[in-house]
Amino acid sequence: MSKSREDGAKKDQSMVIQKEMIANHYKRLERVPETREPVVYTFVPGNLTELVRSFGALPVLPEINALQSGMRKKSGDYIAEAERHGHSEDVCTYVKCDIGMIKAGNIGPTGTRLPKPDLLLLSYTGCYTFMKWFELLREEYDCPTVFFHVPYQGDGILEPEHREYMVRQLHEEVIPALEKATGNSYDEDRLKEYLALSARSEDDLVAVLQSAKQRPSPIDAYFGAVYYVGPIFSAFRGTQEGVNYYKALRQEVEARAAAGLGPVAPSGPMGEEKYRLVVEGPPNWTHFREFWQMFADEGACVVASTYTKVGGTYDFGFRHDPADPLGTQADYCGGCYTNINLPGRIDMLVDYLKAYEADGFVINSVKSCNSFSAGQLMMLREVEKRTGIPGAFIESDLVDPRYFSAANIKNRLESYLQMIDARRAGLSA
Repeated sequence: MSKSREDGAKKDQSMVIQKEMIANHYKRLERVPETREPVVYTFVPGNLTELVRSFGALPVLPEINALQSGMRKKSGDYIAEAERHGHSEDVCTYVKCDIGMIKAGNIGPTGTRLPKPDLLLLSYTGCYTFMKWFELLREEYDCPTVFFHVPYQGDGILEPEHREYMVRQLHEEVIPALEKATGNSYDEDRLKEYLALSARSEDDLVAVLQSAKQRPSPIDAYFGAVYYVGPIFSAFRGTQEGVNYYKALRQEVEARAAAGLGPVAPSGPMGEEKYRLVVEGPPNWTHFREFWQMFADEGACVVASTYTKVGGTYDFGFRHDPADPLGTQADYCGGCYTNINLPGRIDMLVDYLKAYEADGFVINSVKSCNSFSAGQLMMLREVEKRTGIPGAFIESDLVDPRYFSAANIKNRLESYLQMIDARRAGLSA
């Protein structure tokens, strides 16, 4: 069942549950000055949430603060504030939104004040901006920082020595930093319990994502799926809350699939599934519902996306393994989408187009995110060459409302879908 929101948009029950989970997490963060719970800031790709929570610490993810601010129409003012403090127009808008939020009083997207971090845990998985971002946060908060370096998949694989290097860092650098910041000792049994909970959530998430192979797809695997992956990519992996959420989500999606229903878009249940698309690149958050509705109005359902793998490529077989607690964390970090080279990303798109029987693919090139946008035109041409399926290229930004042109995107999308129609007619002639 879906519920109406005050703004007129509709959400599945699972989305309502997820919103409540996020709100409660922010409320818990606001109470930190009284509860004295330690706080660790980290990033989505390659985050070590289970390890952080095993020390009794609360995770905070700056990207989540930025995108939530974008969805709540707050990011434009924060970006302007950061630019007034000298940050360039070309800097990642997640960074500027986060810095602007701090300068404006550090009130989080839900209206609660965020606590200062006891530790900045930088898990480096292919995005150079993360390094500069945490340098800025270290200046703002004057707190300790630990750097966890994840070798890039330059040749498309992680070698055994890469894994050993990461495990050694966890033992020698990350764990001691967490012990010092939290005042708690490393508890491997507790970590194993959290990893086992993660694996349960991951099983249910993959079942949800792969339900899109059905016709019609019961989910939108880009717009809808950003809600689905939110808990597992952020503060709730390795928690019973996360397990409960993904169990409920899977039941909801399987019931919709059994009834032959499509996804629920912002304006309500989507009509006939006319086009099945794969999407590469992050969405725009400041006009998220408008962006999604453009696709839904055309009967275009996204059946697979690369962005929903930025926090883990679970649908290619990875699961957290409690039998190897530190090794499995290394494997997870090394396999995140931002740590995969361009040939690997192309392989993923080609695989999705075939496995999900998609009619086409769309690349949303985000102005201020080099981790995604670099190489996307080459990826477009290579995927077209390998599949014979033409792609579309649209442009927006993460959380800067100045770089979202609804008319431009709508025109490009409509033209692309007309091309798919013409191609279908030609193939059937």
